[in-house]
Amino acid sequence: MKNKKLKWCFRLKDGLRIAEPNGRLAKSYLEEAKASLERAEKNFKDGDLLWTTVVIYYAEYYALYSFLQRMGIKCENHFCSIFATGFLLGEDKIATINRHKDKRIDAQYYMKVDKEEQVGKMLQEAKMFISMFDELVSNLNEEEINLNRARLKKAI
Repeated sequence: MKNKKLKWCFRLKDGLRIAEPNGRLAKSYLEEAKASLERAEKNFKDGDLLWTTVVIYYAEYYALYSFLQRMGIKCENHFCSIFATGFLLGEDKIATINRHKDKRIDAQYYMKVDKEEQVGKMLQEAKMFISMFDELVSNLNEEEINLNRARLKKAI
């Protein structure tokens, strides 16, 4: 089932693509993840729970995408980016962003926003998520990059 989804993601027009690993771009995405997290904290302090929820998700997505860029994997489809990361790192690494993606969709498209306590918890989870990806990306070596790229290529 996972291989079918990966193959589907590779067939999409703006889906998964193998490219050259890009450490510079990976670093830029991590910086944007941290800046977005700061914006989410400001929105939270201002009482704007809807935009806090939205920005939390995007901060996490930028952190996750920094990993893909470091691997040399391009994708303009959020589902496929998250799915590929889960394939490479394990489902536990994407559980938080998947929950927060659902919360973002509820907030952005249905005006259904959690209470302050839940959004505050999301903010704490986002800090841990971004920190985890920061450490992961910073510690990747060429051998790990090549192994992950080979696993992805083999799966499709």
